[in-house]
Amino acid sequence: MTAVPDIEFRGVTKRYGSVTAVSSIDLAVPPSAFVALLGPSGCGKTTCLRMIGGFEQPSEGKVFIRGQDMAGTPPYRRPVNMVFQQYALFPHLDVEDNVAYGLRQARPRLSSREISSRAGEALEMVRLAGYGRRKIHELSGGQQQRVALARALVNKPAVLLLDEPLAALDKKLRTDMQIELQNLQREIGITFVLVTHDQEEALSMSDFVCVMNGGRIVQLGQPSEIYDEPADLFVADFVGKTNLLSGTVAGHTGDLVEVTLADGTVIAARKRTALQQGEAVSVSLRPESFSLGAPESGRFKGIVRNRIFLGSTAEYAIEVQGIGTLLAKADHLIGHGNLFKPGEPVAIGFASGTPLAFPDTKNNGTNQRVDKHVEIIS
Repeated sequence: MTAVPDIEFRGVTKRYGSVTAVSSIDLAVPPSAFVALLGPSGCGKTTCLRMIGGFEQPSEGKVFIRGQDMAGTPPYRRPVNMVFQQYALFPHLDVEDNVAYGLRQARPRLSSREISSRAGEALEMVRLAGYGRRKIHELSGGQQQRVALARALVNKPAVLLLDEPLAALDKKLRTDMQIELQNLQREIGITFVLVTHDQEEALSMSDFVCVMNGGRIVQLGQPSEIYDEPADLFVADFVGKTNLLSGTVAGHTGDLVEVTLADGTVIAARKRTALQQGEAVSVSLRPESFSLGAPESGRFKGIVRNRIFLGSTAEYAIEVQGIGTLLAKADHLIGHGNLFKPGEPVAIGFASGTPLAFPDTKNNGTNQRVDKHVEIIS
């Protein structure tokens, strides 16, 4: 028997006057999933989060939480809680009173002993046991974020909504909190829905990524699928770094398509949709798919123009005549002195079938879409 989704959108559209923020979305999220809604500003991801939380109502369609239609149900009556980007903590209350605030509003009223006990359990859950009497201004940014999480979890919601909760943290703390959130979600076993425009955050934290653009779901899948097998040119370009090379379909070899690039080079690429001979395409090549070597070898020959040393890896901007500038990424082996220098000639290789070809839609403002009905299979 199929489990009832924790969250379900059925034909959901949201309009603000003449502007359509979300268009005809169907989405089913199973219990205990960690889902990231990812997309550029204005894509509709925050509007979807607000409709789950009850802060907005759909113009069309229905939102269900654990099988219950949420039409007209206010936020405080829904089995969800939200952690906001700015945390929205009360500076005049100590940590325990911040966490317990929602419990004190519960009806029927809870006893003071139960409120204190549940607040303490929530603080232990986020590893802040013993911090109950601290003032908010006495906490670090990461500790304040944990207080916001404890306050959201203390009412034992079915779904936790996270509205870019790590945006205010520095890089190291943000990385630490990504791991903390993953561990916390696995420990308590409830569904987390994260809204973010940070691709690295979405890919590293979630079980499933829902990529949105123009108010629609473009692709939904596991992080590796989104990165390795993007549904269209928008996803390939938006998620992670990639090189987009213009070309024309020259023919087909088995499941691969032969593409003639601007310099006349013919490469074999994978494809997500049918492509016709003579059709203009864009070919996506991830920086890490390249191998760099001596000028005598490789598919392309170029000159290193810039190098960014990242410790374990190095990124290179390599100018290739007739192609343009390619971004390549290579591992740095300590003690091997294998870094190429700016101005140095280099050959670029890649395996046949590594490139991924899409219809060239970047110049006409359109993007392919996958089926609008998407369901996460647990």
